[in-house]
Amino acid sequence: MGQQHLAAPVTVALVEDHQVVVDGVRSWFGPGSGVELVAQGPTIESVRGVAADVLLLDLNLNGTMVADRVGGLCAEGQRVIVFSEHEEPEIVRAVLDAGASAFIGKGRATRESCLETIMEVAADRPSVTLPMAQAIATDEGPHRPQLSDKERAALLFWFQSMSKASVAARMGIKERTVRQYIDRARVKYAAAGRPAPTKEKLLICAIQDGLIRPDEVGIYTSHARQGPAS
Repeated sequence: MGQQHLAAPVTVALVEDHQVVVDGVRSWFGPGSGVELVAQGPTIESVRGVAADVLLLDLNLNGTMVADRVGGLCAEGQRVIVFSEHEEPEIVRAVLDAGASAFIGKGRATRESCLETIMEVAADRPSVTLPMAQAIATDEGPHRPQLSDKERAALLFWFQSMSKASVAARMGIKERTVRQYIDRARVKYAAAGRPAPTKEKLLICAIQDGLIRPDEVGIYTSHARQGPAS
Protein backbone atom coordinates (compact mmCIF):
# COMPACT_ATOMS: atom_id res chain seq x y z
CA MET A 1 0.00 0.00 0.00
CA GLY A 2 1.23 3.49 -0.80
CA GLN A 3 2.02 5.95 1.96
CA GLN A 4 -0.94 8.12 2.91
CA HIS A 5 -0.29 11.84 2.58
CA LEU A 6 -1.62 14.02 5.37
CA ALA A 7 -3.05 17.44 4.59
CA ALA A 8 -0.68 20.30 5.25
CA PRO A 9 -1.50 22.18 8.46
CA VAL A 10 -3.07 25.62 8.37
CA THR A 11 -0.35 28.16 9.11
CA VAL A 12 -0.90 31.04 11.53
CA ALA A 13 1.03 34.20 12.33
CA LEU A 14 0.21 35.61 15.78
CA VAL A 15 0.51 39.27 16.73
CA GLU A 16 0.36 39.38 20.54
CA ASP A 17 2.43 41.27 23.11
CA HIS A 18 1.70 39.17 26.22
CA GLN A 19 3.91 36.09 26.53
CA VAL A 20 1.40 34.19 28.67
CA VAL A 21 -1.15 34.48 25.86
CA VAL A 22 1.45 33.45 23.26
CA ASP A 23 2.31 30.36 25.32
CA GLY A 24 -1.35 29.46 25.68
CA VAL A 25 -2.05 29.80 21.96
CA ARG A 26 1.09 27.85 21.09
CA SER A 27 -0.13 24.98 23.27
CA TRP A 28 -3.41 24.91 21.30
CA PHE A 29 -1.52 24.44 18.05
CA GLY A 30 0.33 21.30 19.01
CA PRO A 31 0.79 18.13 16.95
CA GLY A 32 -2.46 16.78 15.59
CA SER A 33 -4.27 20.12 15.82
CA GLY A 34 -4.09 20.74 12.08
CA VAL A 35 -2.73 24.24 12.78
CA GLU A 36 0.89 25.39 12.93
CA LEU A 37 2.17 28.64 14.46
CA VAL A 38 4.82 29.83 11.99
CA ALA A 39 5.47 33.33 13.32
CA GLN A 40 4.81 35.39 16.43
CA GLY A 41 5.64 38.91 17.45
CA PRO A 42 4.46 41.87 19.54
CA THR A 43 3.80 44.14 16.55
CA ILE A 44 2.30 43.84 13.09
CA GLU A 45 5.66 44.74 11.58
CA SER A 46 7.34 41.85 13.41
CA VAL A 47 5.46 39.29 11.28
CA ARG A 48 5.52 41.23 8.00
CA GLY A 49 6.61 39.12 5.08
CA VAL A 50 5.74 35.82 6.74
CA ALA A 51 3.60 33.62 4.50
CA ALA A 52 0.73 32.42 6.69
CA ASP A 53 -2.80 31.31 5.88
CA VAL A 54 -4.23 33.34 8.76
CA LEU A 55 -3.13 36.34 10.79
CA LEU A 56 -4.33 36.17 14.41
CA LEU A 57 -4.29 39.77 15.62
CA ASP A 58 -4.65 41.24 19.10
CA LEU A 59 -6.12 44.74 18.94
CA ASN A 60 -4.33 46.24 21.94
CA LEU A 61 -0.59 46.15 21.36
CA ASN A 62 1.66 47.82 23.89
CA GLY A 63 -1.24 49.99 25.03
CA THR A 64 -2.19 51.11 21.51
CA MET A 65 -5.38 50.03 19.73
CA VAL A 66 -4.64 48.90 16.17
CA ALA A 67 -8.20 48.39 14.88
CA ASP A 68 -7.47 50.97 12.19
CA ARG A 69 -4.79 48.66 10.73
CA VAL A 70 -7.23 45.86 9.95
CA GLY A 71 -8.48 47.37 6.69
CA GLY A 72 -4.99 47.72 5.26
CA LEU A 73 -4.04 44.17 6.18
CA CYS A 74 -7.18 42.79 4.54
CA ALA A 75 -6.61 44.91 1.43
CA GLU A 76 -3.23 43.19 1.10
CA GLY A 77 -5.06 39.87 0.86
CA GLN A 78 -4.42 38.72 4.41
CA ARG A 79 -7.07 36.65 6.18
CA VAL A 80 -7.35 38.44 9.52
CA ILE A 81 -8.91 36.98 12.65
CA VAL A 82 -9.09 39.51 15.47
CA PHE A 83 -8.23 37.93 18.84
CA SER A 84 -9.09 40.45 21.51
CA GLU A 85 -10.60 41.04 24.94
CA HIS A 86 -12.31 44.17 23.55
CA GLU A 87 -15.60 42.52 22.60
CA GLU A 88 -17.74 45.66 22.55
CA PRO A 89 -20.25 45.32 19.66
CA GLU A 90 -19.13 48.58 18.05
CA ILE A 91 -15.51 47.39 17.96
CA VAL A 92 -16.50 43.98 16.59
CA ARG A 93 -18.62 45.60 13.87
CA ALA A 94 -15.84 48.05 12.99
CA VAL A 95 -13.19 45.37 12.39
CA LEU A 96 -15.64 43.17 10.48
CA ASP A 97 -16.63 46.11 8.30
CA ALA A 98 -12.92 46.72 7.70
CA GLY A 99 -12.64 43.20 6.30
CA ALA A 100 -11.69 40.94 9.22
CA SER A 101 -12.77 37.36 8.55
CA ALA A 102 -13.74 36.63 12.15
CA PHE A 103 -13.52 37.89 15.73
CA ILE A 104 -12.52 35.66 18.63
CA GLY A 105 -13.06 36.97 22.17
CA LYS A 106 -10.13 36.15 24.43
CA GLY A 107 -12.30 35.85 27.51
CA ARG A 108 -14.47 33.08 26.10
CA ALA A 109 -12.18 31.38 23.61
CA THR A 110 -11.55 27.68 23.94
CA ARG A 111 -9.01 25.58 22.10
CA GLU A 112 -11.75 23.84 20.13
CA SER A 113 -13.61 27.00 19.15
CA CYS A 114 -10.41 28.79 18.17
CA LEU A 115 -9.20 25.92 15.99
CA GLU A 116 -12.62 25.62 14.35
CA THR A 117 -12.70 29.33 13.49
CA ILE A 118 -9.16 29.25 12.10
CA MET A 119 -9.97 26.24 9.93
CA GLU A 120 -13.14 27.87 8.58
CA VAL A 121 -11.39 31.13 7.77
CA ALA A 122 -8.43 29.38 6.14
CA ALA A 123 -10.90 27.52 3.90
CA ASP A 124 -12.68 30.82 3.08
CA ARG A 125 -15.88 29.62 4.73
CA PRO A 126 -18.05 32.06 6.69
CA SER A 127 -17.48 31.85 10.43
CA VAL A 128 -19.70 33.36 13.13
CA THR A 129 -18.39 33.44 16.68
CA LEU A 130 -20.36 34.51 19.76
CA PRO A 131 -19.00 38.11 19.78
CA MET A 132 -19.87 38.39 16.08
CA ALA A 133 -23.40 37.09 16.61
CA GLN A 134 -23.93 39.52 19.48
CA ALA A 135 -22.56 42.43 17.46
CA ILE A 136 -24.89 41.64 14.57
CA ALA A 137 -27.88 41.12 16.87
CA THR A 138 -27.36 44.46 18.63
CA ASP A 139 -26.84 46.43 15.44
CA GLU A 140 -29.36 49.18 14.77
CA GLY A 141 -32.38 47.83 12.93
CA PRO A 142 -31.45 44.13 13.14
CA HIS A 143 -34.20 43.27 10.65
CA ARG A 144 -32.49 45.57 8.15
CA PRO A 145 -28.86 44.47 8.27
CA GLN A 146 -26.22 47.16 8.05
CA LEU A 147 -23.82 46.36 5.21
CA SER A 148 -20.41 47.95 5.04
CA ASP A 149 -19.50 49.98 1.97
CA LYS A 150 -17.26 47.16 0.73
CA GLU A 151 -19.93 44.51 1.28
CA ARG A 152 -22.46 46.62 -0.61
CA ALA A 153 -20.01 47.28 -3.46
CA ALA A 154 -19.19 43.58 -3.81
CA LEU A 155 -22.87 42.67 -3.87
CA LEU A 156 -23.68 45.38 -6.39
CA PHE A 157 -21.01 44.29 -8.88
CA TRP A 158 -21.97 40.64 -8.35
CA PHE A 159 -25.63 41.44 -8.96
CA GLN A 160 -24.61 43.15 -12.20
CA SER A 161 -23.76 39.69 -13.52
CA MET A 162 -20.06 39.98 -12.79
CA SER A 163 -18.23 36.84 -11.75
CA LYS A 164 -16.56 36.92 -8.35
CA ALA A 165 -13.21 37.07 -10.15
CA SER A 166 -14.39 40.13 -12.11
CA VAL A 167 -15.67 41.76 -8.92
CA ALA A 168 -12.28 41.19 -7.32
CA ALA A 169 -10.50 42.79 -10.27
CA ARG A 170 -12.90 45.75 -10.24
CA MET A 171 -12.42 46.33 -6.49
CA GLY A 172 -8.70 45.58 -6.48
CA ILE A 173 -9.03 42.79 -3.90
CA LYS A 174 -8.65 39.01 -3.74
CA GLU A 175 -11.46 36.79 -5.01
CA ARG A 176 -11.67 35.10 -1.63
CA THR A 177 -12.30 38.52 -0.07
CA VAL A 178 -15.26 38.99 -2.42
CA ARG A 179 -16.63 35.64 -1.27
CA GLN A 180 -16.19 36.75 2.33
CA TYR A 181 -18.14 39.96 1.74
CA ILE A 182 -21.00 38.06 0.09
CA ASP A 183 -21.02 35.36 2.77
CA ARG A 184 -20.97 38.00 5.51
CA ALA A 185 -24.02 39.69 3.99
CA ARG A 186 -25.78 36.32 4.04
CA VAL A 187 -24.78 35.81 7.68
CA LYS A 188 -26.22 39.20 8.60
CA TYR A 189 -29.53 38.42 6.92
CA ALA A 190 -29.68 34.99 8.56
CA ALA A 191 -29.04 36.59 11.97
CA ALA A 192 -31.92 38.98 11.27
CA GLY A 193 -34.26 36.05 10.61
CA ARG A 194 -34.30 36.58 6.84
CA PRO A 195 -32.07 33.88 5.34
CA ALA A 196 -30.95 34.56 1.77
CA PRO A 197 -29.23 31.39 0.54
CA THR A 198 -29.50 32.22 -3.18
CA LYS A 199 -28.32 35.15 -5.27
CA GLU A 200 -31.89 36.01 -6.22
CA LYS A 201 -33.09 36.01 -2.61
CA LEU A 202 -30.16 38.14 -1.51
CA LEU A 203 -30.90 40.62 -4.29
CA ILE A 204 -34.57 40.82 -3.30
CA CYS A 205 -33.68 41.45 0.35
CA ALA A 206 -31.13 44.13 -0.51
CA ILE A 207 -33.61 45.96 -2.76
CA GLN A 208 -36.41 45.67 -0.20
CA ASP A 209 -34.18 47.26 2.43
CA GLY A 210 -33.03 50.06 0.15
CA LEU A 211 -29.43 48.91 0.36
CA ILE A 212 -29.33 48.62 -3.44
CA ARG A 213 -31.58 50.39 -5.92
CA PRO A 214 -33.22 48.40 -8.75
CA ASP A 215 -31.75 50.76 -11.36
CA GLU A 216 -28.24 49.97 -10.07
CA VAL A 217 -28.63 46.34 -11.09
CA GLY A 218 -30.52 46.78 -14.33
CA ILE A 219 -28.30 44.34 -16.20
CA TYR A 220 -28.91 41.57 -13.71
CA THR A 221 -32.61 42.18 -13.13
CA SER A 222 -33.35 42.49 -16.85
CA HIS A 223 -31.91 39.02 -17.42
CA ALA A 224 -33.59 37.61 -14.32
CA ARG A 225 -36.99 38.82 -15.43
CA GLN A 226 -36.77 37.40 -18.93
CA GLY A 227 -39.19 34.55 -19.42
CA PRO A 228 -38.78 31.60 -21.74
CA ALA A 229 -38.36 32.46 -25.36
CA SER A 230 -41.72 32.62 -27.15
